[in-house]
Amino acid sequence: MATTHLELSEIPQRVERNLAAFFDARADAIAAIGEPVAHAVSHLQAFVLGGGKRVRPTYGWAGFAGAGGLERGEEDPDAVLRAVSALELIQACALVHDDIIDASDTRRGNPTVHRALEAEHRDRDLLGSAEAYGTNAAILLGDLALAWAEDMWRYSGVSQEALARAAEPWVGMRTEVIGGQLLDMMLESLRSESVKMANRVNRYKTAAYTIERPLHLGAALAGADEATIGAFRGYGRDVGIAFQLRDDLLGVFGDPAITGKPAGDDLREGKRTELFATAVGLLAEKDPDGAEELRAGIGQTADGAKLRRLAQLIRDSGAEDAVEQRIEQLTASGLEYLEGAGINDAAVDALTALARKATDRRK
Repeated sequence: MATTHLELSEIPQRVERNLAAFFDARADAIAAIGEPVAHAVSHLQAFVLGGGKRVRPTYGWAGFAGAGGLERGEEDPDAVLRAVSALELIQACALVHDDIIDASDTRRGNPTVHRALEAEHRDRDLLGSAEAYGTNAAILLGDLALAWAEDMWRYSGVSQEALARAAEPWVGMRTEVIGGQLLDMMLESLRSESVKMANRVNRYKTAAYTIERPLHLGAALAGADEATIGAFRGYGRDVGIAFQLRDDLLGVFGDPAITGKPAGDDLREGKRTELFATAVGLLAEKDPDGAEELRAGIGQTADGAKLRRLAQLIRDSGAEDAVEQRIEQLTASGLEYLEGAGINDAAVDALTALARKATDRRK
């Protein structure tokens, strides 16, 4: 089907093809460096092409189409789709590095990249520490994904004028996601119980680069005015935070068979989420002993029974219900930004459906 008539549901498959073509185009250059490097990069390729909802490129395309980019006809739609496909390489970098930071064993039901490389080192009886090998190689593969995101974006075929319009959100997004990850890590070390700071992590680590900036990028490529961009960003901020809050609930209460991650993973990793901070605050008022038990347990155990106990404390505190209510409120406020903002009706309908899908999910 022609790119100009794409439904949003078709975007993930087209993104998949763009990513596969990108890796194929770089195969010779990687092979020239050496077979060990080509083999390592095959792990990155398998990870990038091996799953994912392609949320970020979908929102990027929605921003372009919703801001009238197709009607203006100034940019090649295929080039725009290649450009927003680059967001998946930034996502790959973030996930590969995040899994190292969190010492995660699985992602999407499969071994994480660093664990797969570690296992391969052991299986092949290579020299040195298997754990260090897996970690070091995965760090470099994440770095490569970030570098390649820039290549895929810059050489996508969109005009220099469009790239200039989108430069601010492109640069800002990368700073925000890395800064948000740093903040997340530091709040764990500080034993933070601040709802405000947890929300700031949600804002920068997830909302900005998952929904807000992709929409901003697409709209900027289309040549949208400031009012339209502001509406997209308001929607993206609120729906993006709601998306992360849903992720936080799944990180404690999700079904591993559906999420592909162990039950209670956020509790094992010691994540200072808004869900955790809300639970501690509520328990401090009505069950101080429970609050102390939650504080003492988070990030300190991998025992299934103990993790289930911590999850029950959160549920009993009322935090689960409070976060569900906040998801509902943020989704509603995000959708309000789309009203009367000069965004075409088809895009409003699609973004409404995407918001529901992003905030009401089981994985």
